[in-house]
Amino acid sequence: MTTPTGGSSPDDYWRRPPAGGEGPADQPTAPPAGGSGPPGGYTGPPPSTPPPAGWRPPVHLEPAPPRRLPPQDMAALDVAEQRAQRVTYSFGALAGVVLLVLVCLLCSRIIL
Repeated sequence: MTTPTGGSSPDDYWRRPPAGGEGPADQPTAPPAGGSGPPGGYTGPPPSTPPPAGWRPPVHLEPAPPRRLPPQDMAALDVAEQRAQRVTYSFGALAGVVLLVLVCLLCSRIIL
């Protein structure tokens, strides 16, 4: 990448070159007077037309209706959830006791 040199402003490097030139422009180019743009320039997007009425392909296969889910045993789900909750609380209590013992050991070493 080349950088501008000399006494020009930093924006001169990014300006479009003047018509027929390769270097940076001294002045920004102005659009031609009295027109909507240069001939042969961008005239905008082409006009759009809506698609014909039956443009989608026909559907020949219908999917099967959804199956029924098996019934759930709510009492067994509640028992399993309570068991999992007890295991979680037991591990949490065990971790808390271990951390409390470690803190007590560290504090006793600092005091002694």
